[in-house]
Amino acid sequence: MKLEDLGYRNEFEKFRLEDNLIDFEIGRVISEHKERYIVKTEKAEFEAEVTGSMRFTAITREDFPAVGDWVLLTTYEPDFAVIHQILPRFSIIKRQAVGQFGEIQIIATNIDYAFIVQAVDRDFNVNRLERYLTICNSSKVSPIIILSKIDLVDKEQLSEILESINLRIKDVPIIAISNESEYGYDTLTKIIKKGKTYCMLGSSGVGKSTLLNNLSGKTVMKTDAISQSTNKGRHVTSHRELIILENGGILIDNPGMREVGIADSSDGLEITFNKIISLAQYCKFKDCTHKNETGCSVLEAVEKGEIDEASYENYLKMEREKAYFESTVVEKRRRDKEFGKMMKNYKKDMNKNK
Repeated sequence: MKLEDLGYRNEFEKFRLEDNLIDFEIGRVISEHKERYIVKTEKAEFEAEVTGSMRFTAITREDFPAVGDWVLLTTYEPDFAVIHQILPRFSIIKRQAVGQFGEIQIIATNIDYAFIVQAVDRDFNVNRLERYLTICNSSKVSPIIILSKIDLVDKEQLSEILESINLRIKDVPIIAISNESEYGYDTLTKIIKKGKTYCMLGSSGVGKSTLLNNLSGKTVMKTDAISQSTNKGRHVTSHRELIILENGGILIDNPGMREVGIADSSDGLEITFNKIISLAQYCKFKDCTHKNETGCSVLEAVEKGEIDEASYENYLKMEREKAYFESTVVEKRRRDKEFGKMMKNYKKDMNKNK
């Protein structure tokens, strides 16, 4: 296998040569298990860990490897390696870490396209689609909407769902599929290109793992039935894993996400809600919040029906989340700085007393 088969790009090689890093081997992180990584190289797969120096200098989660990363490493027999450095990422899909103050969770890196998978029978929600789109847009990843389980609704219901998406979301490809009959798979496989990396996003039970198994032609991920009592999928996929498909496409599956918190996404919101952002420049006041101000172009468009009211409400909600996340990041940095000063003074006092 060549590195290009794993998605290696010329810019990675250019960086390696310019920084004189030719003595290291190159590999891509294909799975992660509590700071232990499986890295695939041209030769084989290795279980790897980061160097002590890398661990010591890391400040945030983004300083550690993630699935999709290209890394420089030293390999040892028979199948162990040490990661020395992460090559610069061209994209990072991330969200707010659930229940962690001002932290982010990296979903995957170096992604070209994201498959946003929603089941039409139970999971379908346009607000949630806009959340996933915002994450993709802020990550510079091209989104593709996949509507799964279409065999569970009739043509009229599917048509209504497609109409509701097109009303609020523009210029994003939509592919309707059935994992049972594999309807729509021809359209899907045509857009999966050799050497490009695709990441699947969606809740538990929407059919991501079954889709991956069908596309790969083998059982890569375990699947489970929907709970009849709750109508919710069980978390069968417990980790992220990078799979190379038969046609050369590269696909990353993810655990189902019940919460899709917005993090660091000002650009993402602007792209997802570009109509609102475009109208905002005509508001009477520059600091207009688009809630109750006189002369607000956005509110006027909502009243006239030019902007969908549900989309407008979703935008305000995500704006509040973004502002809150940014404030928690600032607060966390302040606390970390104070803790750093405290430790520095403590070490000084310890040295004085020696």
